[in-house]
Amino acid sequence: MAGLLAGLRVLDLTNVLAGPFCCYQLAQLGAETIKVETPGTGDLARQLGADPELNRRLMGASFLAQNAGKRSITLNLKSPKGREAFMRLVATADVVVENFRLGVMQRLGLDYDKLKAMKPNLVYCAISGFGQDGPLRLNPAYDQIVQGLSGVMSVTGDAQSAPLRVGYPVADTLGGITAAYAIAAALFRRERGGEGECIDVSMLESTLVAMGWVVSNWLIAGVRPQPLGNENMTASPSGAFRTADGLLNIAANQQQQFEALCRLIARPELADDPRFAAREDRKRNRAALSREIEVALASRPAEEWSKLMNAAGVPAGEVLDVPSVLEHPQIAGRELLRTFDDVPGVDRSVSVVRSGFRLASGDPAPASPPPALGADTDRILAELGYSLAEIEALAREQAI
Repeated sequence: MAGLLAGLRVLDLTNVLAGPFCCYQLAQLGAETIKVETPGTGDLARQLGADPELNRRLMGASFLAQNAGKRSITLNLKSPKGREAFMRLVATADVVVENFRLGVMQRLGLDYDKLKAMKPNLVYCAISGFGQDGPLRLNPAYDQIVQGLSGVMSVTGDAQSAPLRVGYPVADTLGGITAAYAIAAALFRRERGGEGECIDVSMLESTLVAMGWVVSNWLIAGVRPQPLGNENMTASPSGAFRTADGLLNIAANQQQQFEALCRLIARPELADDPRFAAREDRKRNRAALSREIEVALASRPAEEWSKLMNAAGVPAGEVLDVPSVLEHPQIAGRELLRTFDDVPGVDRSVSVVRSGFRLASGDPAPASPPPALGADTDRILAELGYSLAEIEALAREQAI
């Protein structure tokens, strides 16, 4: 089956993570996604990742992670001929995504108003740290900066370790997801009425929106959010507990789940203890309850407890590292990973994660491996009507 976005052309002018992650989701859904990169260097993520040799080849692991399924063209947008080629490309496109600092596209003469004048139904998405207006609009933004400003770090860790950075670029990722669904919504409206859209995505705002419960506890209940480590602010026992081998997450958030847990660990009397009998009692006495539970859990490893608890209707799961979860039968069975055996510029097979959902009509997946820098330049220019002689001239003039 054709992808949900088949027939659409997306121009990805973005670098590093938020923008490339957004466009990777669109590519997996069938959109023809063309990565427009700077000649010679390309996306900065090509030089990032844990393998220095891949970075040297401009095929860094960070780039490989979210650029499968895309084509790559190199255009020098500071060159008049390069901009001319880009405008010809825009004329064929449905979506343009960029994450330059505010003002860059305008200085290049490629801002939304200029592109809209040529292509009125264009969907244009600008992803930035703080949005296109406001006092921080000109500040450079990296994920860690946004994590700190958004309040994420203030509630991560415990009283001793907070503020603490989340262990992956959560603000970048949330910004990318937000951009992807905003683009999909704009395309839906365009399909109905024909009009384009200019989308302004702020990583800071995207991150705050995703902190809904934490934010609402302050806005609505007047309770200042605090770092609780592995504890869940809404219930107890709900957190990570030591076992005979490994940590076990337990989320016995409902009364019947708590009572089932007490029976399962052979401590039924805990359910009648006045300190733990009701939900709010357990929250007030969470430290004492956790100690009692961990004494009982010391008799078995986390893996065994997880199976027993889930069978009894008590939500539980081992605390795994990344290699372990990627090998887990649940992940392997649903084929989350897509592996490419022949990737230009890479001397090994490359596995990437696909989308986090499945479709009855055919699961989203990248159709091709991540591209080498400029791998499709000549072919795309030829599709735009450039002759071989004209392409060679553009190369001599360093426009491509």
